[in-house]
Amino acid sequence: MTTPAQGNLIPPGTHYACDNGKFGKGWPGTDAWFAWLRATIQRYEPDLCLLAVAPDVPMDAAATLAESLPRLGRIRSLGIPVAFATQNGSEQDGLIPWNTIDVLFLAGSTEWKTSPAAHRLAQQAHARGLAVHIGRVNSRRRPRIAHAYGCTTANGTYLAFGPDTNLPRLLA
Repeated sequence: MTTPAQGNLIPPGTHYACDNGKFGKGWPGTDAWFAWLRATIQRYEPDLCLLAVAPDVPMDAAATLAESLPRLGRIRSLGIPVAFATQNGSEQDGLIPWNTIDVLFLAGSTEWKTSPAAHRLAQQAHARGLAVHIGRVNSRRRPRIAHAYGCTTANGTYLAFGPDTNLPRLLA
């Protein structure tokens, strides 16, 4: 997973995903983000891109829908899978644009994305033939949740902060 503020190099031939930086301090604005997304895809091959997360509003389902909807087609025009970031409250009717996305991204608070409501959304996504991604998988418990929800991908920084300590914990 890469974001505009990271500046990480992706090894040649590696699958990657593009986030928008809205959860942290890396959101550069819509035009700059889209320019970064286009350049990243051109540099690292569109066929290797697993998903690009449409701009969202962390923890706010209705605001995320309003923020994301106008940008979904623009992301799709790049020939990559479009991900929609669910947030707290996304389980309410009409807050997920099911017919215009390829990946359901379980975001929101930790409590919400590990809740029965998020699990039901993952099941609905699978029933529609969509992939499911979960973010901030930063504990020993969350990979198990991702597996139980049928997530095809996950990301987190758990290993980045103390790999010598955290890798053995994760593998256990």
